[in-house]
Amino acid sequence: MLPEPNRLHRARDFSVAVRRGRRMGRSDLVVHAVVRDEQDIASTVRGPRFGLIVSKAVGPAVTRHRVARRLRHICTDVIGVLPETTDVVIRALPGSATASSADLLIQLRSGLKKLGLLEPPKGPPS
Repeated sequence: MLPEPNRLHRARDFSVAVRRGRRMGRSDLVVHAVVRDEQDIASTVRGPRFGLIVSKAVGPAVTRHRVARRLRHICTDVIGVLPETTDVVIRALPGSATASSADLLIQLRSGLKKLGLLEPPKGPPS
């Protein structure tokens, strides 16, 4: 489950991420990301924050909630590798209802990497 401090709650935060941030589209989701200014950071916020947009186009309520749960779980996998001042909004597209969690994770990581927020894994060159 995504920890409470790592969630976007206010509509203003979503708007800033979607309108001022950069975006990268993938087949089943769109990743919007913005780096927060120092004055925007509340003293209690530690680490990146995530917000989800899962519209009715994805499917009925049961399907939308399942997609949202899977996306929240996927976000916990990338919390540690993102800069602390990052806000990320993930907009689920209709294909996300049938995509596997592994595919969604790959698409999220790919989008964040294209936005320059994820570094390639460090290790010995292969």
